[in-house]
Amino acid sequence: MKRSQWIATGLGIAGAWALGSVALAETQVAVIAQGLSNPRGLNFAPNGSLFVAEAGTGGTGGCLPSPEDPTQQRCYGETGALTRIDPTGVAAPRRVVQGLPSMAGPGGFAASSGPVDVDFFGMSAFVVMGWGGDPALRQGVGSKSALFGTVLRVLPHGGYLPVADVARNESRFNPAGGPVDSNPYGILALPGRRVIADAGANALIEARGWWDCLHAGNDRTLAVLPPTPAQLEPVPTSVVQGPDGFLYVGQLTGAPFLRGTASIYRVPPHGGPAQVYLSGLTAIVDLAFDRSGNLYVLEIARGLVPGPEADPGVGAGRLLRKRPGEAPEVVLDNLVFPGGVAVGPDDALYLTNFGIFPDAGQVLRVTLD
Repeated sequence: MKRSQWIATGLGIAGAWALGSVALAETQVAVIAQGLSNPRGLNFAPNGSLFVAEAGTGGTGGCLPSPEDPTQQRCYGETGALTRIDPTGVAAPRRVVQGLPSMAGPGGFAASSGPVDVDFFGMSAFVVMGWGGDPALRQGVGSKSALFGTVLRVLPHGGYLPVADVARNESRFNPAGGPVDSNPYGILALPGRRVIADAGANALIEARGWWDCLHAGNDRTLAVLPPTPAQLEPVPTSVVQGPDGFLYVGQLTGAPFLRGTASIYRVPPHGGPAQVYLSGLTAIVDLAFDRSGNLYVLEIARGLVPGPEADPGVGAGRLLRKRPGEAPEVVLDNLVFPGGVAVGPDDALYLTNFGIFPDAGQVLRVTLD
């Protein structure tokens, strides 16, 4: 497959929108954390604590051509983190795991590699480390660069242990064919296994085991996403389990990220053909179900590349709600490169905003009365 791409266009909208604009009259929005570095996926632990994956700002270490633009460099640093967020917004964010590898462009913008999502099974946190490119290129970039493309299990007192090498699965099997490319991006923790949406491999990967699971044979491909009707790359970014037990997979699609070309796929719990569940969406970056079975869809932007007609909404993200049996409705609009969404134990929605910015990322709490 072709390399999945993030095109960070439309940065000028950042000054115009901090909270997004409310689309439903009953929606209330509050900033509960800010100053984060490239915040992406977030999730709640069973005890009600909220954690967000910060992809970091790269650094001054080894550099490689950016997967978004080969004429630009992304450089290595150990600035990634897993951060605890106070859902009330009273306490300041606290990085509970620090020093994770990160690669970003000039100024620390648009980190393409590093911690990008987190999920819990019991009180065990699992962090997925994005990469973006041929896994062989990880070697020698930095002292911890072998952690790119893996899943980390968080240990007490800020430690961590790699328990799956998702990128290696792409090197060994390349399930979708084409150039070897891995970018693990979304993770779902289930009993005895983790399911990972690999945006570079265009596949859904299952990693089994609990402790030292880097040996061969602990992972397999659950599904390969088909090309979009416009023959764009699928680029799966997110995976959640629905009330019916099936896996629901959101896709970014590849460049030029045309409006209406992204879909949500439904995959049997233990693998099988990916069937379209909902189409006509754009640049999906995350999904979440609430306790009523409503599906929330986070679009990073309404088309990252302007179309033939001028559109001031290009570059603006939005949050949609899909009630069972109904068409999607917009909950929140004009977000700035949001990175993840989660439903809290209080039934509020929590999402990251300014997700490709160094030291300017936010966590928002969205309440639907």
